[in-house]
Amino acid sequence: MIERVRAFISRQRLMSLEGHYLVAVSGGADSVCLLLVLRALGYNVEAVHCNFNLRGEESQRDEQFVIQLCRDNDVKLHITHFDTRTYAQLHKVSIEMAARTLRYAYFEQLRRDLDFDDICVAHHRDDSAETILINLIRGTGLHGLSGIKPRNAHVVRPLLCVGRKDIIKWLSGQGQSYVTDSTNLECDVVRNKLRLKVLPLLEDAHPGATENILATARHIAEAALVCDNALDNALDSLLADNRVPLDKLLALPSPESILYHWLHPLGFNPDVIEDINSHLFEAPAGKVWMSPSHAATFHQGFLLCQERSNPVKAVIIPEPGTYICGDRKLRVSIINEARIVKEACTASLDADKVSFPLTLRPIAEGDRFQPFGMKGTKLVSDYLTDRKVNVLDRQRQTVVCDASGNIVWLAGHRTDGRFAVTPATGRTLLINKSIA
Repeated sequence: MIERVRAFISRQRLMSLEGHYLVAVSGGADSVCLLLVLRALGYNVEAVHCNFNLRGEESQRDEQFVIQLCRDNDVKLHITHFDTRTYAQLHKVSIEMAARTLRYAYFEQLRRDLDFDDICVAHHRDDSAETILINLIRGTGLHGLSGIKPRNAHVVRPLLCVGRKDIIKWLSGQGQSYVTDSTNLECDVVRNKLRLKVLPLLEDAHPGATENILATARHIAEAALVCDNALDNALDSLLADNRVPLDKLLALPSPESILYHWLHPLGFNPDVIEDINSHLFEAPAGKVWMSPSHAATFHQGFLLCQERSNPVKAVIIPEPGTYICGDRKLRVSIINEARIVKEACTASLDADKVSFPLTLRPIAEGDRFQPFGMKGTKLVSDYLTDRKVNVLDRQRQTVVCDASGNIVWLAGHRTDGRFAVTPATGRTLLINKSIA
């Protein structure tokens, strides 16, 4: 056991004898084995135990067992308690998801606060096989069929080289006890059903089924590396200024694979990506797809994807000065001369024609202004259409209005000609909008 884990850690470059590691210990066989093996290998470890308060006296039993285990082995222990049911109700997630979220968030907080290198968890080969089957029946891609990874950011899994039977056998040989979570023996969730019923049936029908599933996962993982490299190269050749040309995208063997490779890391779920893919040929203008952090739309033969900005709120500007407007900074000043600044981020206006307070606000339906150099007024929406401004940029578009509600500047585009600097101007109002 110890030599297999040592070789696996070395091969996967998971840990260093100079490092400082946090080991998640529930008190079950897997985590007890992990803690003792890492200690035997000479790693500098501390333990962490999470009490989710879900199983009454059994939860307290587990905590006391871990406390005694760490005392017997001279391991420093960190303990935290969670009100898991309340968290699940508030966030409308399952108990299992709530426990997972709370656990890993606490691990990462502790790692940062106490400067641990990584967090060690006790997933083993059987867990990986179960995960593959879960992903398969839910519908997944290559990565979902690759099994549990030895490393995921700061979470490492040194026991992925051994199985549950190996762990039980080793603990028995050491004379080491452990606790059993009674909920793991109930066929009430998908993973337990696979563990207790499906995998034993597969092993009975075909001895070695679990090992063969893992072997297939290794092959798929290697294929995924090749596929990812090809997708990286294809996306690099397409993506510029947060957009890809539809004609070149559609000419590729699998546009949906490119979309997934591009958009999934930006928070778009598979169903949304599939919907975007289904619209590639028609490319409807104005339709927007959202992820928590980004938005995508079609525009003039391209698929655009931009980071979402916070909703623009109206800001009152009572006098010259510097104002923070979301992620933008607005500088308003008056100079005693006529000056025209030819920069998109700056408006030059006749200060004696503009009355304070000014208002910076989002564009609204029916907004009109007189673009500098044109006669008569024009709808802001028509002006932006003529300028070929895409729907995502329109959602961020702002105007500056004077005290009477007149638009004096379509920010970043054009000032209103009625407030323009002329040879007769004595004072110039300068408005600069830039990233804060």
